[in-house]
Amino acid sequence: MEIKKMAKQGNKEALQVLAKQLVQLRKQKTRSFATSSQISAVGSQAKAMKSNVKMAQAMGTTTKVMQGMNAAMNPQQVAKTMQEFERQNARMEMSEEMINDTLDEILEDSGDEEEQDQIVQQVLDEIGIEVSGKMATAPTAHRGALGEASKAKPAAATDDDIEKLLAQLKS
Repeated sequence: MEIKKMAKQGNKEALQVLAKQLVQLRKQKTRSFATSSQISAVGSQAKAMKSNVKMAQAMGTTTKVMQGMNAAMNPQQVAKTMQEFERQNARMEMSEEMINDTLDEILEDSGDEEEQDQIVQQVLDEIGIEVSGKMATAPTAHRGALGEASKAKPAAATDDDIEKLLAQLKS
């Protein structure tokens, strides 16, 4: 604005001074942006260096802990302990199997099955069912194809026949 004003007035000296100031101001603005970028880059590098230092410290601490663990742990002793554990575990499993086998033999030889059969027979006798005798005379299912028997001859059972069958089952 000032430059245009001086140009209209014809003041060439003032116009040149203002133009020179404008050029210097533009250069200063460019340098300011460049410096700001450089400062940001330095800040980023400082953060990266700080992170690297922290990581190196953590790695140092981890190394010390690992050295302590390696010094405290004897790999041969650990392997020996693991082998002893395996041996004792196998021994315990064999003992448990022998005990279970012995218990099974004792329980099987006790006559439980015979006693169970006697109780079942006694209950069936009390309610009047003779299993072995009635099973032989029990009616059997027709062995033909399904539905053939009902198509071939209709059922002619009367009430008297059904009552006789019921009486036979009760006796």
